[in-house]
Amino acid sequence: MTTFAEAAPTAVHIGADELPFVEIGGGNLLKVIQVKEQEGLWIVENVFQAGFEVQTHRHTGPVYGYTTAGAWKYKEYDYVNRAGSFLYEPAGSVHTLQCIEDDTRVWFQMYGANLNLDADGNVESVTDGAGTLAAYYALCEAAGLPRPNVLVG
Repeated sequence: MTTFAEAAPTAVHIGADELPFVEIGGGNLLKVIQVKEQEGLWIVENVFQAGFEVQTHRHTGPVYGYTTAGAWKYKEYDYVNRAGSFLYEPAGSVHTLQCIEDDTRVWFQMYGANLNLDADGNVESVTDGAGTLAAYYALCEAAGLPRPNVLVG
């Protein structure tokens, strides 16, 4: 006879050092934690350096961001995200991330895709979980790291 505890799904733990950060240019780092392509979910952690800027983009789904160190902002807004800040971005929001302090750490839980926009607001490219995961695997391989055990599916 199976007990209730034996039939229940189990938690999945990933230790702080089990997934590597990889360089994405200029000392900025990326760690992909989970991608559930069918749900459109992708969770990443970044370490940004002062002066780093993400291309202006529109989200097709909601985004949740939590800052654990440093400071960053959106070019379009006055507030600054600092350690302990939580940010909710609704689907359709448009902004340009700018890092203002070295070693800024941010964890993002995103749904859907980022539509990267040109100066006239036209979609120039698309970034999503599957593409980010593929890039992460390639960057790990290029750095001589074993394929990380990202939560997928």
